[in-house]
Amino acid sequence: MTRPPQTLYVTIRRDELRDLKDERDQLQQEVMRLRSHLQAQLEQPSPKLPAAC
Repeated sequence: MTRPPQTLYVTIRRDELRDLKDERDQLQQEVMRLRSHLQAQLEQPSPKLPAAC
């Protein structure tokens, strides 16, 4: 039998929250950059590789 989920309360300082938001924004920008890079690679025709025997 599983127990019901518990709520955890934490305290965070404003400067810590600001730092976390800045880091989140940087990571979101990096994800967008990597998605664009991946999409560009997927749209390029891939070179034909020789078949292995």
